[in-house]
Amino acid sequence: MKNVKNTGIYIKEIGARIKQYRISAGITQQRLEEKSGVSVRSISRLEQGASIQMESLIKILIALNLSQNIELLVPDSTKRPSYYLARKTIRSRVRPKAKKEATFKWGDEQ
Repeated sequence: MKNVKNTGIYIKEIGARIKQYRISAGITQQRLEEKSGVSVRSISRLEQGASIQMESLIKILIALNLSQNIELLVPDSTKRPSYYLARKTIRSRVRPKAKKEATFKWGDEQ
């Protein structure tokens, strides 16, 4: 398995993404601490690529309004993959297709 990343690389990537998201949203680590209940030290550790508790990570994701992405981490095995695709419209009824009559006829047809 050549392309398998170790856990440290995943933790660093998640921390960097959370940091970038936090900065893009204009939220300080202090404000994130107030919203999530996770200490600034833990937030800083996560953003630097260190491991933190799972509960703290989930609290941070909820505080950053990223909780909808938590379900994508480990998808429900009972749901089909198409369930996770965004649906453009929700159909409310099904209409039968109209039968089209052929208007073109060959010369030898009557």
